[in-house]
Amino acid sequence: MNKQQGMVLFFSLIGLLIMTVIGVALATNSSQSMRMAGAGSERVEAMAAAHGAQARVLSTAAGATMANMNATMTTVDNTLGSDVTNTLAPLNVQDVSCQRSTKASSANLISCRRVEVSSAAAFGRSNLGQLTVVAGVEQEVLTGS
Repeated sequence: MNKQQGMVLFFSLIGLLIMTVIGVALATNSSQSMRMAGAGSERVEAMAAAHGAQARVLSTAAGATMANMNATMTTVDNTLGSDVTNTLAPLNVQDVSCQRSTKASSANLISCRRVEVSSAAAFGRSNLGQLTVVAGVEQEVLTGS
């Protein structure tokens, strides 16, 4: 019995050391998971900002602005919290036939102008992430206008 004095203390300290190592490992894993969840959240916010900016630029450029566009137009929208760069680029300089069938007349009174709208939003640490949303718009116009 005298030889075993202090053995319980030794084993309890070993057990405490093992539990401390496990606790530190779990805390490190938890902080890594929190960073990954934050990065995913920033990407979702950037996607929402890009879609919102694209909808805004389409509503402001609709009508005569888009129908008379000859060159690429770039704007920066920062109303949704992050800078989103919108680019409107005409795909064809001249009018083309429409993708959808038009029933105006047999004289082909209606033609279309196509514009590609892309919205790019940066996200993440030091804005290293880049997210781009691209949409094509086809606007019907009277032939020769």
